[in-house]
Amino acid sequence: MQLIEVTDSKTAKDFLLVNALLNKNNSSYIRPLDNEVNDVFNPAKNKTYKYGETRRWIAKDGDGNLIGRIAAFTNSKYINKGTDFATGGIGFFDSVRDQKVADALFDTAKSWLQEKGMEAMDGPINFGDRDKWWGLMVEGFDSEPMYGMSFNPDYYQELFTNYGFQNYYNQYYYYMNVDDPLPARFPERHAKFKAKPGYEARHAKLSELDKYAGDFATVYNAAWAQHGEAKEITKEQVVKLFKTMKPIMDERTVWFAYYKEDPIAMFINIPDLNQYFKHFNGKFGWFQKLHLLWMKKTGYNKRLTGLAFGVVPKYQALGIDSFMIQECALLIQGKGWYTQYEMGWAGDWNPKMINIYKSLGGIQSRRMITFRYLFNRDQPFVRHPEMEYK
Repeated sequence: MQLIEVTDSKTAKDFLLVNALLNKNNSSYIRPLDNEVNDVFNPAKNKTYKYGETRRWIAKDGDGNLIGRIAAFTNSKYINKGTDFATGGIGFFDSVRDQKVADALFDTAKSWLQEKGMEAMDGPINFGDRDKWWGLMVEGFDSEPMYGMSFNPDYYQELFTNYGFQNYYNQYYYYMNVDDPLPARFPERHAKFKAKPGYEARHAKLSELDKYAGDFATVYNAAWAQHGEAKEITKEQVVKLFKTMKPIMDERTVWFAYYKEDPIAMFINIPDLNQYFKHFNGKFGWFQKLHLLWMKKTGYNKRLTGLAFGVVPKYQALGIDSFMIQECALLIQGKGWYTQYEMGWAGDWNPKMINIYKSLGGIQSRRMITFRYLFNRDQPFVRHPEMEYK
């Protein structure tokens, strides 16, 4: 077996190919876009390089066949609540069903991280935000993954635990049919707020993305940044994000609630991009872009995914979320525009978010695990602490 560091275009292509080769027998697998994976490891495209660095390796057997890959990262901005030791990350892990191959990959990443002063490694995670390639799938292999979701063969959990990784936290996804009726309290709370002056819920307009970017930043920073699990975001960052998303956004699924025109809640959903990308085999050139536009125009994509949800703390106990979500349901249910809805992951350390998913009538559809490996094997292992609500 050979372990080869990714240092040129040939090994970078092999790094992409390993993932497709080891998932080829699963009909639910959707190959991520090559350029999006490459961008993670491009300092000109990934702002996280301001705070850390990366290394990548591929594994080949004696005949030169690709049998594995792994990436390792350091990131001084990586949030480790309740942790007082330096923690690196591993990600983009793939391996044939051979513990010796997996161990060699883990050992290589571990040695490099130790050289960089790390005392533990979490994985599989992304060198960047948590909305992509975060966690190891352990339940939910029988349905196609949403865009940005990690996907792997079912034996990977065994490779991680046999090496000594431990469950740092679970990540849960929830699913429902778009036309499933919401619980009775949703229309009841909707009626209550409809009768109150000053409260309003409305969907975004693509022609006014600058305004809604500001509303997003306001709600996000009030609802999430305070908890320490997310950093504050600026309006300019959201404007850039929204402009990138504009070609695939459906304004009918992007909702905000207001009190006297002040944004107080948001419910952001987009069509699941993987329903387009599954036809592209990792490529995204001009032909694929034209194909995507055609699919969007013909209403091909029937699957929605939850992107962001938040309520300003002052309004969290009032039921404004039910008011906003019911308003969305009144518009999109029964139209045939979408049939499936899957919500983005919530960690087991965030029971409030999980309860919101359940309150919609959602059913757990998948489970991922973010693992942790302590380099000092005598050090007590502590799971991720539960989120503190203020």
